[in-house]
Amino acid sequence: MSGDTLLALAVALGAGWASGLNPYAAVLVLGSAQRLGLVTLPPDLQALGSPWVLSVAALLFALNFLADKIPVVDSLNDVLHTFVRVPVGVLLAYGAADQLGPEAAVVAALLGGTLAAGTHVAKTGSRALVNTSPEPFSNIAASLGTDGLVFGGLALAILHPVAFLCLLAAFVVGLVWLLPKLLRLALLPMRWLLGGRSRG
Repeated sequence: MSGDTLLALAVALGAGWASGLNPYAAVLVLGSAQRLGLVTLPPDLQALGSPWVLSVAALLFALNFLADKIPVVDSLNDVLHTFVRVPVGVLLAYGAADQLGPEAAVVAALLGGTLAAGTHVAKTGSRALVNTSPEPFSNIAASLGTDGLVFGGLALAILHPVAFLCLLAAFVVGLVWLLPKLLRLALLPMRWLLGGRSRG
């Protein structure tokens, strides 16, 4: 497998994985890397380096950054982002792998969407657990850690794709093991919204 193919695969899967945590940060990292010449994105994703796209992504990142630091609001934000994170993961993964051919792009889109869903459930579930603590500092630390993970993970995917793919494989194994527990935690905000707590 050539270096270009490995890079395309790492960026595609990394974009899907990162979108499940913070799609706006994913767009910012990829678009900034394109503008700085650190990576040449496929034609379908080169628009991410547009000043307009980066500006909108930065604005949405800032709004999400604030909402993600407030207990309870962050859980509502996670529920609403169920309809954003997975589709963005699919689109970015598809665009990143498009240069490898249509079949590879479709497979990448499927894997990117699955990774986005997995990381979304992991984030939503872990944040629901953190929200059981009455103090706000653990919430803020968890949010900053998640943002840092996205920036660091995608930087690693661009600069050291093999290392990133190895770590991603380890993450997937751990996620499969934790998924049932995380799914129950992730559903807590939804139950709360539907009045499950009052009935319990």
